[in-house]
Amino acid sequence: MRVDLWIDNVRIYNGYFKKFIPGNAAVLDGKFLYIGTRSADSFEVDQVLDGRGMYLIPGLIDIHLHIESTMVTPAAFSHGLIQNGVTTIVPEPHEMANVFGLSGVKAMIRASEHCVADMFYAIPSSVPATSMETTGGAMEIDDMDELLRTEDIICLGEIMNYVDVIHAPDSKTNRILQHIRERYPHLIIEGHVPKLLDLDLHRIIYAGVDSDHTHQSIEGMEARIAAGMFIEIQEKSMTQEVIDYLNTHEVSEHFCFVTDDVMADSFQRRGHLNHIVRKAIRMGMAPEKAIYAGTFTPARRMRMHDRGVIAPGKIADFLLVSSLEELAIDQVYKNGSKVYSAGEEYKPVPSAYKFPDHFYRSVKLPLLTEADFAAHAEVENGRYACRVMMVKDGSTFTEELVGEMEARGGKLIWEESPYGLIATFERYGVNGNRAYGFIGGDTIKRGAVATTYSHDNHNLLVVGHNPADMMLAANTVISGQGGFCAVENGRILANLALPVGGILSEKPLAELAEEVEQLRRALEALGYCHYNPIMSISTHSLPVSPALKITDYGLIDVNKGKVVSLLV
Repeated sequence: MRVDLWIDNVRIYNGYFKKFIPGNAAVLDGKFLYIGTRSADSFEVDQVLDGRGMYLIPGLIDIHLHIESTMVTPAAFSHGLIQNGVTTIVPEPHEMANVFGLSGVKAMIRASEHCVADMFYAIPSSVPATSMETTGGAMEIDDMDELLRTEDIICLGEIMNYVDVIHAPDSKTNRILQHIRERYPHLIIEGHVPKLLDLDLHRIIYAGVDSDHTHQSIEGMEARIAAGMFIEIQEKSMTQEVIDYLNTHEVSEHFCFVTDDVMADSFQRRGHLNHIVRKAIRMGMAPEKAIYAGTFTPARRMRMHDRGVIAPGKIADFLLVSSLEELAIDQVYKNGSKVYSAGEEYKPVPSAYKFPDHFYRSVKLPLLTEADFAAHAEVENGRYACRVMMVKDGSTFTEELVGEMEARGGKLIWEESPYGLIATFERYGVNGNRAYGFIGGDTIKRGAVATTYSHDNHNLLVVGHNPADMMLAANTVISGQGGFCAVENGRILANLALPVGGILSEKPLAELAEEVEQLRRALEALGYCHYNPIMSISTHSLPVSPALKITDYGLIDVNKGKVVSLLV
């Protein structure tokens, strides 16, 4: 019989046995037809690929990520994925939904339709994530019904407001969960439940949320697996003790690897999901087990039974790998056709998709003045206890510190304190809200930084140590319709433009990666001490990430799920 492609002399990864087996493979109409020891003489072969004894593994599958975290379009994202061996992803356009609602989700789906990598979308379930922030868009139950009716949706994206799930039976989040479970009982529901244990964790699972991708400890991971939860391990959970646990316990069916958020410079320099799998191998995980967690279990979690394994009838997405320990990718095939070779130039293909015009006009803020960075307080002159957001290297979590601040003339004189000012400004023209707080720890020690890339609401966020620099950074971002700007002593150190919704660039990944690296260096030059300063500052406004954050409503005590006062 005829086959389109014959792959000769390879070591084929069998996901069912979690081991490599020497042999050959045949592809017909984009799917594997045969895997075994027969020779090409058994078929009429159109094309022969000499595997040269390399490893043949399935295309990698990432089931939890946000394209917007890389700040590029789906086309540029796909270009990066393919050269790193990632052939299928499940993106959740949570950030674009916060800016534009349903139209933002649909725009991302449309922009993905002609990408080489397969993109099966998750519905953003938590937009806004809480009732304590103003967003440009929202996702309501009717919007979810619309997406499930008209689009190729694979799951309900991460349920983030775990506080409401547990403590507010009539909350929007619980209404969504009840609706999905009643109307779409087979739809997968993803979760975001940091640190929950015991009864609280079980109540989340009882509500229908049966996965977690947040920062894992051994205790938390064991509790989740014991209760039937699927674990999605991202890089920040890859401590040696976690990897050792996953490697030595019979839990392969209960976890996979995911990336969640990948900055453009890291994507360009280190790779994507392949970096996670490679890192696991370097940390001592058996290559067969690490590959399983990057192919087989993510496919099964999302019920993608047509991929994730090399077997007859499965989609012929595969990689030829020359070094297993380094996961060195020689070639990438998608649907049986070569789409990348390490020895050939790989040029990005410009996308034919154009976002709607209003996506480039989403920052509706007037230019600010130095007076906009005064912290007013209706108090007598004197010293007062105040809440301070303390940034910690190694985590996007923050801590609350009670510090002291001098008040004079109805203002808190933060410029004379050990702390910086953090301010946020509602930027959609909805209500004009603004809020102020104080910040310390491993953040910038001088100058200022401003951004509209502030999770999840993407309002304008400004951190700084003097009003003049804060004004310049903020106005640069406002004038450019979104992005990042870092300033010191009246001089712009880095200006990263994100004109699509204030969160995306249309530049190629490699070009944007250089600008992101420049921004990272600028933040570090200002004294930021963090493994990922860009992600750190972006999550200062994330009211579902412990412990003290800020939105346009004010300071948020995340663990209590409420707005708290600046002064104690």
